[in-house]
Amino acid sequence: MLREDQVAFYRDNGYLVIPDVFSAEQLTDLNAVTDTFVERSRDIVESDTVLDIAPDHTAEVPKLRRVKDPTRQHEIYDRASRDPALLVILQQLLGPSIRFDHGKLNFKPVGGGATIEWHQDWAFYPHTNDDMLAVGLYLEDCGLENGPLQVIPGSHTGPVHDHHHNGVFVGASDPVAFQDRLPDAVPLTGKAGSITIHHVRTMHASTENTGDRERRLLLFSYAAVDAWPLYPQPDFEEFNSRILTGSPTFEPRQTAVPIRLPLPPVENADSIYDDQAAVLGRSFAA
Repeated sequence: MLREDQVAFYRDNGYLVIPDVFSAEQLTDLNAVTDTFVERSRDIVESDTVLDIAPDHTAEVPKLRRVKDPTRQHEIYDRASRDPALLVILQQLLGPSIRFDHGKLNFKPVGGGATIEWHQDWAFYPHTNDDMLAVGLYLEDCGLENGPLQVIPGSHTGPVHDHHHNGVFVGASDPVAFQDRLPDAVPLTGKAGSITIHHVRTMHASTENTGDRERRLLLFSYAAVDAWPLYPQPDFEEFNSRILTGSPTFEPRQTAVPIRLPLPPVENADSIYDDQAAVLGRSFAA
């Protein structure tokens, strides 16, 4: 369980790093399955419904950027998303009733690339309230050289920034709008088995990997059960099938939170990498 000071820190700053949540045995199993997806990526020349590859990906030097919906791709990821120790932590931050929202397994290949511009997850999926967060599980040690997640403390209590460019939603904000806060950015490094947690409105980004090992970050997003998506309308049965603790509700809780709509989308975009392509390098060197 989290200590009271950890809960208070999250409320004030919008993020946490918690070491040793997942065991060495769990990590071994997760990495063994993840290795199979890296090997599978050698056989494709363009991104598909499961794997997102970098433009310079080759069979000889695979550069996998993402496994989409990992909990649907293998039982090992689904089991990790429901880990009892993790659920206890989530209930302390979101309340007793929790819904799994979505997941992704993000890579930063050796040799650069996979930079993520500054953004807020909230811009992608506004709800009736913002009791939502993302958990990142480091499958391997992640130091400063590996392009860790960076967050701006306290940004979850501020505005929802514009994530559009030339009238299209690109999932990235122009850092000029909050340049006075950029010196406050905190890199969330950690040992394998550590988790990061960031609030759905926390501004975050990550640079490219300049280290000598691949960075693997398994990301799970969760919401309070009474947080109801404003866009798009969910399939009710499927929506409720993702409840991990608590019961369904017909009474979404509404709070006075600022929202923006992720419309219109980038044409033919299939991931945040496609969304941000038009502005890549605006925050960090491409």
